[in-house]
Amino acid sequence: MDKKILILGGAGFIGLNIAKNLASISGNEISIVDNLFRLGGNTDSELNELIGNNNVKIIKADLTDNNSFEKLDSFYHHIYMLASIVGVDIVNKIPHEIIRINTKILLNTFDWLSKNKCEKLLFTSTSECYAGTIESFNWQIPTAEDVPLTINDIAHPRFTYALTKMLGESGFINYSKFYDFDCSIVRYHNVYGPRMGFKHVIPHLVERFINNENPFLMYGHNQTRSFNYIDDAVKGTLLTMEKGHNQSIYHIGDNREITIETLIKFIGELLGYNGKYKPAPTYPGSVDRRCPDINKAKDELNYSPRVDWQTGIEITVNWYSEFLQSNNNNYESYYNK
Repeated sequence: MDKKILILGGAGFIGLNIAKNLASISGNEISIVDNLFRLGGNTDSELNELIGNNNVKIIKADLTDNNSFEKLDSFYHHIYMLASIVGVDIVNKIPHEIIRINTKILLNTFDWLSKNKCEKLLFTSTSECYAGTIESFNWQIPTAEDVPLTINDIAHPRFTYALTKMLGESGFINYSKFYDFDCSIVRYHNVYGPRMGFKHVIPHLVERFINNENPFLMYGHNQTRSFNYIDDAVKGTLLTMEKGHNQSIYHIGDNREITIETLIKFIGELLGYNGKYKPAPTYPGSVDRRCPDINKAKDELNYSPRVDWQTGIEITVNWYSEFLQSNNNNYESYYNK
């Protein structure tokens, strides 16, 4: 069946990859809405290539402005809601703006849904919503979807992002009950890959290795994470839209857990680093372990991650290494976050 699809935040890392996948399906009509802040207000080559297709259009709009929603049509079969500001460095730097911007986007979207129609909406959330539960209550790891959501320090800037995602989860589920559309939630767990921006752990490590930091400080070396390659994350997202139960939450990630030290030394090996390593304290507010239980996604969606972390990391490191060296390590004019 031909589908009319709206992707809010569709020029971002995950959104663009979702759009690419959907654009390859004949009959889909796709509208990408984004303010292009991430790209300095402009499109890049990948986005230009995508919107060159006849079935894809981009609507440049600031979703914090309620009037921007007048650019949308009154009905979509599927809506992917990804629009938000994300990134640990940005959250710690401007937490007040994270609250303002992400909350305004949510409230304006709720308002639009109360007056217009869609068959199903998918909201993208985050494992950060339950980081406080793991830290304060020693919750089970791998962690399933029924984990209570906790903010263990309401004043800490890092939790502002999680607070807005909690609002989104509750808001879209409850709006779906009153305005007659289906809704599913995905909580992403450390999604990575080429073009993810630079305010994330893997590209940040690549940049530091290229700058030949020595000794190389391993912040949070003994913490563990499970990394989810972008292709698998997109697959899980699309499966959730197609098969996810109404008002259900799914952990989309990978249950293969590694230490940050293992990650750092693997990247160093890929880049031919010959210097010394030195353990260093972790970033404030960072949990010691994070790994999702993905059995619900496996059982209900037939989701299973395929790309092992070594393969995904190598692809990602090669992309960033080439990008940084070809741009003389100057990426700020290309990616703002």
